[in-house]
Amino acid sequence: MISKLLDIYKKHKEGIDYLFWGGIAFVLSMFLFWLFTGVFGWDEVFANNVDWVICVIFTFLTNKLFVFRSKVRSASGIAREFVSFVAARVFTLVLEDLVIWIGCDKLGYDVGMGKLAVKLIGQFIVIVTNYVLSKLIIFKKAADPK
Repeated sequence: MISKLLDIYKKHKEGIDYLFWGGIAFVLSMFLFWLFTGVFGWDEVFANNVDWVICVIFTFLTNKLFVFRSKVRSASGIAREFVSFVAARVFTLVLEDLVIWIGCDKLGYDVGMGKLAVKLIGQFIVIVTNYVLSKLIIFKKAADPK
């Protein structure tokens, strides 16, 4: 049984690692959003943006080191990865902010669990889009540019 599970993990390592670290980032993002909106009373879109900054730093490090296991070690290569990563994340932040703005400000789901449900919908869109962008563009297997 354990060897079968290890075989499955080895075969799907990258996807499983992405789901694991992405799950932690998801919980962190949802917690921060709840903290900023529910406890501190911040505006939903502003709270989402602060939460995003914290989570982008966390996800860059975990994606680089543990998910895609980037071998890039030069300063210029790491800078290229980081800039690409942040640019992709800005794109998905805009998507998520749009979902939150429509759901909370325009449709009125800005009280209680409504705003968390809207955030959850935004997170689903972000997770799928971020994986595709990271896999195909940011951490693609390539030589370390000097």
